[in-house]
Amino acid sequence: MSSSGCGRDADGAARSIAEALARRSYGKLVALLAMRTRDVAAAEDALADAFAAALADWPARGCPANPEAWLMTVARRRAIDGARHRRVGDDVVNQLTILADEIDEREAGALPDRRLALLFACTHPALEAAIRTPLMLQVVLGLEAKTIASAFLMSPAAMSKRLVRAKYKIREAGIPFSVPEREELPGRLAAVLEAAYAVYAQGWTDPVGCDSGLRDLTGEALFLAQLLVELLPGEPETLGLLALMLYAQARCDARRDAMGDYVPLSAQDPATWNAPMLEAADRLLRRANTFNAIGRFQLEAALQSAHVHRCQTHCPNWDEVVQLYDALLATAASPVVAVNRALALAERDGPQAALDALEPYADDPRLADYQPYWAARADLLARAGATAEALGAYELAIGLERDPAVRRFLQRKRVELSSASS
Repeated sequence: MSSSGCGRDADGAARSIAEALARRSYGKLVALLAMRTRDVAAAEDALADAFAAALADWPARGCPANPEAWLMTVARRRAIDGARHRRVGDDVVNQLTILADEIDEREAGALPDRRLALLFACTHPALEAAIRTPLMLQVVLGLEAKTIASAFLMSPAAMSKRLVRAKYKIREAGIPFSVPEREELPGRLAAVLEAAYAVYAQGWTDPVGCDSGLRDLTGEALFLAQLLVELLPGEPETLGLLALMLYAQARCDARRDAMGDYVPLSAQDPATWNAPMLEAADRLLRRANTFNAIGRFQLEAALQSAHVHRCQTHCPNWDEVVQLYDALLATAASPVVAVNRALALAERDGPQAALDALEPYADDPRLADYQPYWAARADLLARAGATAEALGAYELAIGLERDPAVRRFLQRKRVELSSASS
């Protein structure tokens, strides 16, 4: 340890440096520590212990060359010790906290990012495939159970129970958390891709960054997707996922006009889209196609590409879009895909064909609180001349929508429909 910055006996100098660090870096250090445990209070306690250790150590042994790094290392170890000896709380979070520390201590490994390593650690084969992604979203990426539930079209109570059961199984069965070897990563990739996309989708729902809990999620998801491409360049689905995100992100700013009102895709000006981002997405999708191994995210990216092309050229391509949705429905069936396919079908074959396609999902509980379903149904019913039913569907969609701009958009549509029918 170097003595630069203060002498071995300079108690006052050590205290001055510690106080300067507290003023300059306290918030950042707490945030970095809390990333592991999502427990700010525990992070503050660990950092307080580290500052106390510095005041005892630095006057006697000299200040470290990098005092901030020294504090972070000591605080991290204190936090890990607390996690190891804690008798209450979330055992899964504690295990992953310890693993995160071990990853940081190694400083090198098969994975370039600690969060990415922890995501793969949640893909242990003993865990049910259906719980791996929700577990990642909660214990690694910090999403609340109600947010995770929304992403999976479940009630918050049902998702919370599923997560609690999974953690109980992990504890009772002694399922270990460890970072898989590089050769194991492709077989564990699917759940990690799903988690990254779920994070992106949640951030996408807050386009103007008003929700502090969602504000940075799109950036985090894009960063993780880029890391996955660099880590596994021969996996076409990683390329497809990043392409999908870039196609969407390129249009992000166009979703609001100067007054902050919602602008649907069909009304957006393609000239306002991020052209370099679209070009990067095109290149990624072309690379993915060379592998001749089509998957969900490549199909979703291809759909985004088709929508972009139609808007840029003003040439209808609904037959191609419906075919892509047919392939996606066969590959990764879900009511969300069915709703989006129905909207494309309406453009090709008319609103009644779309309503007929949605009929099998009329009583699907997963769609009961899914706002896009009710908005789509309202639009289709209005176009089919079923005004009363359309007005009722609009009411449901408006009540379920969280984004004020989208809610105003739906309210205007309902008023226009009501006025036209009176």
